[in-house]
This record gives sequence, structure tokens and C-alpha cells, in this order.
Amino acid sequence: MTGTWGCAAAFSFYPTKNLGALGDGGAVVTRDPHVAEQARLLREYGWKERYVSQIPGMNTRLDEIQSAILRAKLPHLPADNLRRQALAAQYSRALRDEGLPLPVTRAGANHVFHQYVIRSHRRDALRQWLRERGVGTLVHYPAPVHRQPAYAGRLWTLPAGLPETDAAAATVLSLPMFPQLRDEQVAAVAARVAEWTRPETR
Repeated sequence: MTGTWGCAAAFSFYPTKNLGALGDGGAVVTRDPHVAEQARLLREYGWKERYVSQIPGMNTRLDEIQSAILRAKLPHLPADNLRRQALAAQYSRALRDEGLPLPVTRAGANHVFHQYVIRSHRRDALRQWLRERGVGTLVHYPAPVHRQPAYAGRLWTLPAGLPETDAAAATVLSLPMFPQLRDEQVAAVAARVAEWTRPETR
């Protein structure tokens, strides 16, 4: 599973994530005792003992309320992820003949569908069409990192830039996706998307 390979992994518990708290939070996981110790130091001012900073650190401790919420939600995560997979399969079946690039899961892998993302070169028109019909969507994310002012000139790119990244940023659209979605709601969203793809509609 994600987070079980490599030296360390980081997870976000932002409220919209598959395992979300009510506020901001996250975790670092590792099997390496040295990495674990460094993470513990970094999360609380670099302290090994109170008021003595061994390294420059910060205050990034997960508070008890968020921890309690996450602990209560964690046992439901496998079922929630299975529900996301079922919803994604429903979207894919309904949209497979509409000429839009859909998410693909590699052979031998499982996808837990934090988002269900389609792509369209007329993404903004599609988004507006859906908005006018009561379907909320999001663009994750409209400006890639190499286009952010804070990172201008700080990231290595190809001489031609990052054309695939730019193309994705200009075309991706996230459809509604959360475990509490009902089958009929997914069917309604897919029907609206399919309707938009018809030449007579556009």
C-alpha cells in the first residue's frame, strides 16, 4: 500500500482527503528509526528535552481532537475506499463512449480515487455547463508548481518546459467524488457530462 515502500512517506489529513480530520493535519510514516527520530524533533521545536532545541524545528504536532477524529474514522477507511472505487467504476462505465480521457488504473494496482478526474480541451466550457445545471466541480490544480511565482527559476525543466504538465493543468476536471455519493447522483452527473459531449449540445 502507499506509504509502505521507500524510506518515508507523508500523508495529509486535510478534511477532503480519503482519511480527513476536521482541520489541518498530517503524518509521516517510516520504518527507519533515525528518520522517525528526526521527524519527532522537527515536529516540536527540535526538542529532545523540553525547552532545549537540538536542531531547528517547528510546532507541527497533531492535536488530540484531530487525532481522536482520525482514530474514529480510520476503521471505516477500507470500506470508504471500496465505495470510491465502485463510484469510479460507475463513472467510467457511463462515460467510456463519450470521447473524454478517463482515469486508468494500472494492472496490478489499486486506485482509491481521492478524485475522479476527467480531461477536456474545453474544460472551462464543460465546467460552466455543469455549474449551470447544479453540478459542482473543481480544478486540481490550475497552476502547476513550475508556473508558481514562488518557484520561478528555481525548478529544473526541459528546454521546452513541461508540456505534459501544462496540458494536464489546462484540461483536468474533478467530478464529485466522496463515499456518501449515491449511485443516482453519479448517474446524474455522468448524464450531464455525456449530454455536453454531444455535438448538438455544444
